[in-house]
Amino acid sequence: MASTAVVVGNPKARSRTLTVAREVMRQLSHDTEPLEVDLAEHAGSLFDWGNPALTALTAEVARCRLLVVASPTYKATYTGLLKVFLDRYGNDALRGVVAVPVMVGAAPVHTLAPEVYLRPLLVELGATVPSRALYVMEADIPRLTEVVAKWAATARPLVVAALQPAALP
Repeated sequence: MASTAVVVGNPKARSRTLTVAREVMRQLSHDTEPLEVDLAEHAGSLFDWGNPALTALTAEVARCRLLVVASPTYKATYTGLLKVFLDRYGNDALRGVVAVPVMVGAAPVHTLAPEVYLRPLLVELGATVPSRALYVMEADIPRLTEVVAKWAATARPLVVAALQPAALP
């Protein structure tokens, strides 16, 4: 069982969004083998609510401690592919999971999209979202390590603190 996971809602397999999500996870965690869920590879079965492989996959994601959820920006928000995957969870099904919302887009006008749309969805599912969401401009992907590092300088301590067991009074 993986302690970390990356879920990517890009309709194109092995996308730039997956590259961004991997870099975010790399800079937040020492886990060298996070569970990777590239939803493009599961698109044909996402609406099959009884699909045993997807049922097992959603359960495995829910057992992770750290989750990076990434989507390209479509119509100013996340993709339907990501939405239908997350719809498999009930309220509070991600309780105990520390989540990081990430979106990739072409226009700076959508910079707040992961904060406004993706963060509330993750919180509704019970995840803890301790840091600001990350929006990566497509033009910045060649400088991805630097862009993520700048964001992670503030986000990483918050994520690490959220992953610590709560101290009892």
